[in-house]
Amino acid sequence: MVDWAPILLGLMLFVLLSPGLLFQIPGNTRHVEFGSFTTNGKAILVHTLIFFGIFTILILAFGIHIHTG
Repeated sequence: MVDWAPILLGLMLFVLLSPGLLFQIPGNTRHVEFGSFTTNGKAILVHTLIFFGIFTILILAFGIHIHTG
């Protein structure tokens, strides 16, 4: 059996945490910008750390598994 949880959660978090799509921390002109569709290097680093933290908590701490077959 294949565990699909890391793949599906990673894809979902990648889309939701893309800098500038829903929000951006830090923004170009403010600390938090919503729906700006722009990004910068600091925002990419912050969103990467947020992604890693949430992904690690969901997969390792909560032990989420999705099995098929």
